[in-house]
Amino acid sequence: MARLVAQDIAPGSYVNLGIGQPTLVSDYLPADSGIVLHTENGMLGMGPAAVGDEVDPDLINAGKVPVTELPGAAYFHHADSFAMMRGGHLDVCVLGAFQVAANGDLANWHTGAPDAIPAVGGAMDLATGAKDVYVMMTLFGKDGSPKLVPRCTYPLTGLGCVSRVYTDHGVFLLAGGEVRVRETYGITVTELQERLDVRLVSGPAAPC
Repeated sequence: MARLVAQDIAPGSYVNLGIGQPTLVSDYLPADSGIVLHTENGMLGMGPAAVGDEVDPDLINAGKVPVTELPGAAYFHHADSFAMMRGGHLDVCVLGAFQVAANGDLANWHTGAPDAIPAVGGAMDLATGAKDVYVMMTLFGKDGSPKLVPRCTYPLTGLGCVSRVYTDHGVFLLAGGEVRVRETYGITVTELQERLDVRLVSGPAAPC
């Protein structure tokens, strides 16, 4: 999934990678892509995850994972970082999710369970401030329930903000309340439709 997301980000984009699976995207970005990674804790120009002697405990991303810096990297106050997020300066953010609705609604900070620990972080700011929101998630929960749904039942992070969903079973494009299947992995669209309550549309999108 991370490789696919990396391939779909336009060269020269400013991008925020959410905590968890999305952080893996940095490992697949071409060095000459001109893509600049932003972190909520105040950094532009983040490189791939740090390994071995590269690890610096003072150089971490928002998920506290040691990272590297690229030439020209800059550091700034947390408030300035959020101003970038809220001000529409990010082209893409990549987030995890508990649920995504067919209309692009996102639920990724709380399941509503009494014993669940809320973890909103900067997700609401990213969901409303980024020009494009991509989600990386498994298509089904551990209990087999779909996470791509007609309507989110968990507390919402953002309304109508998700444009693409990358999953272990396929990639889905969301627009105008329509869920279009771009590609599938190890399963047919018909088989997916039998397991999902959202109506799937296959084939290329109509020309604008």
